[in-house]
Amino acid sequence: MVKRRFSRPINIGGVTVGGGAPIVVQSMTNTDTRNVPATINQIKELEECGCELVRVAVPDQEAAQALTSIKKAIAIPVIADIHFDYRLALQALKAGIDGLRLNPGNIGTRDRVIAVAKAAKEQGVPIRIGVNQGSLPKTVNPELPVAQQMVEVALEQVRLLESLDFELIKLSLKAFDVPTTIEAYKLIAERMPYPLHLGITEAGTPRRGVIRSAVGIGTLLYLGIGDTIRVSLSAHPREEVFAAYEILKSLDLRQHGPVLVSCPSCGRAEVDIIGLAEAVEKRLEAIKPPIKVAVMGCVVNGPGEARDADVGIACGKGRGVIFRKGQAVRTVEEAEFLEALMAEVEGLLPGA
Repeated sequence: MVKRRFSRPINIGGVTVGGGAPIVVQSMTNTDTRNVPATINQIKELEECGCELVRVAVPDQEAAQALTSIKKAIAIPVIADIHFDYRLALQALKAGIDGLRLNPGNIGTRDRVIAVAKAAKEQGVPIRIGVNQGSLPKTVNPELPVAQQMVEVALEQVRLLESLDFELIKLSLKAFDVPTTIEAYKLIAERMPYPLHLGITEAGTPRRGVIRSAVGIGTLLYLGIGDTIRVSLSAHPREEVFAAYEILKSLDLRQHGPVLVSCPSCGRAEVDIIGLAEAVEKRLEAIKPPIKVAVMGCVVNGPGEARDADVGIACGKGRGVIFRKGQAVRTVEEAEFLEALMAEVEGLLPGA
């Protein structure tokens, strides 16, 4: 059982972050925010696959003004991603956004930070201070280790907001390098009570980025650190949501949708177990309840793993045994493997 760090809770559009609440899954649109229909459609896709907070880029006033229409058409809270121009933050707040992601130090003079903090506080809108290794200010001490540099920048930004009596704060300290990211989060977790948003920045394409993110985010979560997560991938953002839930499920921190257990295939397999597992995975995408399904290809581990799942199949040459809740329920021919297994899965779903 993971013992989580307790953080000060904040509310982002009705979603509680921190304070022992379930770890929240977040993503970011990759549409042009000024293209309102495209952005709305993508956010709805993310809603459908379980995204709980969505961040949108706000590069100019047209994008900031588009947020009003976007907010009206979607259900999940929206976080505006702001850089450099404090007026974009003010316009996003007028549009009714639920959270801001910005660095107080890069939006100008103190009076501009005051204006944003005052407006955010009046509306109860939290601010995420996002520190990235690739955009550290030139004022940071270059002799410090990179993780310590990131922490110093985060602390400076936090103190600035605290000096304005603003404490609706969330923090992130992301790097591409996994050890640097882990060290930065460990250091900040000891020094600040605020909730932490986890991620490995610029993690890459799904094949590489999921692995890098799983190692970094998973390590921190196992240490009890983290209140929201985003798996940053060069892919459609729904892939980020799927990956995030798989990380959480692997640590028993959240249950969301099916868990698929499938063997890696080897010379003992006498059926196309890879093809069967891929077909089952595709069919499971439409299922929401947290059901455990096993697809196994030989007599060594197959019966045990299949018996341990809610529904499983242990395949042999030309035939397979279907298990349901630990009991063998029938033997089927190879041509029936997929449909027979999915029939048992569907029979366990609510309302079946």
